[in-house]
Amino acid sequence: MVAKSMVIVESPAKAKTINKFLGSSYFVRSSIGHIRDLPSKNLGVDTENGFTPTYRIIPARKEIVTKLRKEIKKVDYVYLASDRDREGEAIAWHLCEALKIPEEKIQRVTFNEITKDAISKAFKEPGPINMDKVNAQQARRILDRLVGYKISPLLWKKITKRLSAGRVQSVAVRLIVEREKEISVFNSQEYWEFTADLASKLSKTKEPVQDTKDPKQGPSVGNVLVAELTKIDGKPKEISNEKEANTLEEDLKDATYTVTNITKRKSLNKASSPFSTSLLQQQASIKLRFSTKKTMLLAQQLYEGVELGAEGSVGLITYMRTDSLSVSEQAIPPCRDVIEKTFGKEYLPTKPNIYKSKKGAQLGHEAIRPTYAERNPESLQPFLTADQHKLYKLIWDRFIASQMKPAQYAITEIEIEANPTKSGGKRCLFKARGRETIFQGHTVLTYSDSERDKQEQEIPSLTKDEILDLVKLTPSQHFTQPPPRFSEATLVKMLEKNGIGRPSTYAAIISNIQDRGYVTQTKRLFHPTDLGTLVTEKLVKHFPKILDVKFTSQMEDKLDKIEEIHEDWLKVLKEFYESFSSDLEKAKVEMGSVKESPEESKYSCQLCNKPMVTRWSRIGKFLGCSGFPDCKNTIAIDENGEPVKQEKSGQLCEKCGKEMVVKFSRNAKFLACSGYPECKNTKSLNGDNAVEFKAQETDEKCEKCDGMMLIRSSRMGKFLGCSNYPKCKNTKAIPTEVKCPKEGCDGNLVQKRGKRRMWFFGCTKYPECDFTAKDLNSINEES
Repeated sequence: MVAKSMVIVESPAKAKTINKFLGSSYFVRSSIGHIRDLPSKNLGVDTENGFTPTYRIIPARKEIVTKLRKEIKKVDYVYLASDRDREGEAIAWHLCEALKIPEEKIQRVTFNEITKDAISKAFKEPGPINMDKVNAQQARRILDRLVGYKISPLLWKKITKRLSAGRVQSVAVRLIVEREKEISVFNSQEYWEFTADLASKLSKTKEPVQDTKDPKQGPSVGNVLVAELTKIDGKPKEISNEKEANTLEEDLKDATYTVTNITKRKSLNKASSPFSTSLLQQQASIKLRFSTKKTMLLAQQLYEGVELGAEGSVGLITYMRTDSLSVSEQAIPPCRDVIEKTFGKEYLPTKPNIYKSKKGAQLGHEAIRPTYAERNPESLQPFLTADQHKLYKLIWDRFIASQMKPAQYAITEIEIEANPTKSGGKRCLFKARGRETIFQGHTVLTYSDSERDKQEQEIPSLTKDEILDLVKLTPSQHFTQPPPRFSEATLVKMLEKNGIGRPSTYAAIISNIQDRGYVTQTKRLFHPTDLGTLVTEKLVKHFPKILDVKFTSQMEDKLDKIEEIHEDWLKVLKEFYESFSSDLEKAKVEMGSVKESPEESKYSCQLCNKPMVTRWSRIGKFLGCSGFPDCKNTIAIDENGEPVKQEKSGQLCEKCGKEMVVKFSRNAKFLACSGYPECKNTKSLNGDNAVEFKAQETDEKCEKCDGMMLIRSSRMGKFLGCSNYPKCKNTKAIPTEVKCPKEGCDGNLVQKRGKRRMWFFGCTKYPECDFTAKDLNSINEES
């Protein structure tokens, strides 16, 4: 009799792809990600007894757990096929614990790609759960819980309610806050550049010297070369104002220009390595304008499997959470075959190109690459969404190019000395550089036509000691620029450089710091909010170790050691908590409270005439009456701290006769009576017109009583509510017409409210589908 085995993976899409490679003795089930976690309403960690965590089944997963427990009793083996990283290993362990799987049934399988060969090999060589990986993940989770659940209540007390702190996220916010401070104190310095258009005296055509300071005028063509000023009297040039520039210009107009050195050499431009997670996120942000969250969502879909017509679901790329740059030996020959057939044998190096991973990269992992090199992007276009195709092409191009020959260039560098003819003039050195393509190499694939065809200037034939004629001299004024604000790409690069977080956490870090209102993106660049700056300053002052970049990096190294060299994870937690708890007790006493000592403004309360003071909410600053709680008057303020002027509507309140004014909530503008708080009348606005919203009937029946669901309206937006209210208080969100973008899901998106009272969009198929998005605009723009 053939043994019956159950395979458990995280997602339905992954289950569907794996199922086609397994025989009839296997059946595949999905856990829909994590099935248990620390409790949401309390710390869940016993700090007095060895940091023992208390795990609870996630409410939305209880039904799944019940079904899995029943099915486990009927099988001989349970194959746990969650992802191969720490989080995947922890999911496998939690499944064992929550489902109470007998030890003799447990089989742990891991693979780097979802292909027939990889799955067959993994199931032939099952192993035990790697408890070092599990403990490293437990340590990370407990560290994050300790910081979040201990510091956040302190911020509620000292600043405002519902704020939060994170062990890694707060450090990321600090990077953005400190960059903004660098920009604000930056003192721009003036400097000048000079370029000279020079022609050989042997040239038959020669243009007259142009006395111009217009830097926009392009260089002359033909036998003219453009050289840049690099040194003055043997020292690096320093021209700090217009007066110095004018003096030097007069000297250079009459100078003698002599070729003093000609250097010719060949240069190689080697192909970049295949993608690691951080490199993929950076390039997808730069070239495709994808957010890190979107990049990882699409990569997950390509890894888990996409429907390819009659072939069914096929995994198209290897595992997408990796810091490795190495590639398996089996993947090289198909790649070289593609290069030879597509571009020619001359593009193949004698030996495969080898790329070294950075220090600390996880052993046994691979770079991100296509599972089948022969599947070029064009052949898959009919089966992929536009965004999936863009990302797959980015990955495929990078991998194929990584095994191609370097591009070759002929470089010519000319040094020209400008000797003054007047007494006291300065001797200047100009340099010109030209580049000509000898062999395109990998650039035939990785560069666009415009990038590939773009050549540096063509250097005319010159000889040493040759005298050149000045055709045009162009001085140009410049100013030093402050360090640039972080984009998603540069923030990921900085996080990786400083060892903050790991590849699997970058997308979550960037999403969290925006969701919490600590930073915003304007023109794809990060700006800290006033609240983010205030919280960061408080945390840096009172928790210097936790907010220290080096300490955060060292903690990541300790987590790595738990996995790699069996470091005692409880010892790591104990060492951290001893110093952290000490800082926490000091901060409770020493951290100043903006609630107790608010900054007084120049404005008075229009209701009671007491001074208005600066107060804070989770969405920023506002003015509140110093007479609170007796007087609850508040005034919205702009970015400069000035009261936002109330816009008059021209409409009168039908309840008291006073004028209605336009006010703004977090979600929209509305009309409110100017007689507030005596009159609390409000109206919704549709554009600039006030609307009276009446409940609208639907065909949907209430599942809790015999009533019908009506479309109702609140200050938070429209929703479905039972017609038997208040006897029946059943409510639900209204599904949108936007289809869930997750592969294989036929649900619609619906607006929901999260733990921190923040709105988001989730799938109507939850918990089977756990897709979420911050807003519909981001989905539409990215789609």
